[in-house]
Amino acid sequence: MEKVKVVILNLNRQEIAIENQEKSLISNFAAAGQDWMQACGQKGRCTTCAFEVLEGREFLSEESEAERKFHDNGRLPASRRLACQTRTSGNIVIRVPDDVKLPHLTYTEL
Repeated sequence: MEKVKVVILNLNRQEIAIENQEKSLISNFAAAGQDWMQACGQKGRCTTCAFEVLEGREFLSEESEAERKFHDNGRLPASRRLACQTRTSGNIVIRVPDDVKLPHLTYTEL
């Protein structure tokens, strides 16, 4: 059976294997050694771990209460999810939004 993966388009199309579908994307990223912005310690209190969904939205977990709150108050655009709150059960393609890029990583064009 093929593993579920996340392709991060603007990080040179890096592929991250999802080792545990019960854990958040950010936990899987950490397990794979991929740095990801996170100011609140993965508690869903900020939007710094946001990502834009380009393909595979249907494989993502339901929005969390925190995500709904941020969407409702305009702090999280509809195209974005929080990596600390989201799980995936299938392959997805995402990109890191400009406003949450880490300064020590080299991002590529889409």
